[in-house]
Amino acid sequence: MNALLKRVWIGLAATLIVSLAAVVLPDQIQINDDGRIHLGAPVPSPSTAAPAPESTSPPLTRDAVDEVIRTAVTAAGLDPAQGRPIGATGADSNKTGWMAVREQTAAQSDMYAICADLERQGWTLNPNGDRPVASRSYKRGGWYLLVSTRGKTQAPSTTSGLTDSQTYLTLTGLHLNLSDLPLPEITVRIG
Repeated sequence: MNALLKRVWIGLAATLIVSLAAVVLPDQIQINDDGRIHLGAPVPSPSTAAPAPESTSPPLTRDAVDEVIRTAVTAAGLDPAQGRPIGATGADSNKTGWMAVREQTAAQSDMYAICADLERQGWTLNPNGDRPVASRSYKRGGWYLLVSTRGKTQAPSTTSGLTDSQTYLTLTGLHLNLSDLPLPEITVRIG
């Protein structure tokens, strides 16, 4: 009986881990309708047409992403100088961002306006794992942008200085080169 329970718990843990990984890395981990898990490049399905071609967007520099962020913030009717940059200029060329304290009543519409401008600038919405009310992520040119609002309960510190009516509005940019990650081409069947 102990061996059976152990196998059940291992199976549940493996399923949870793979499901979370599929949300975080949708281009590298797929779960088919029949329960098969594939790591690496997507497996063509006989029921689907040829996969859409990969975006040929040229790689972006950190300076270009900083300008995208400033443009989106300005298009939302906000002053980029009213917030603060995430990460010092030149400190980490693979990470950038912007953050401001906003009233909760305005933060949601500000987030939607920023997202609309990112889409206008050619960023591709990546809906996997997003919570449409609280965050959206986009990708382009090797960069991923997360636009989010987070309340006082999720603030990084209990001494954040936020009032009950305030929240953070953040844009976080990360340059990720997932092609550098060696992923095996294996198929696993669970169940």
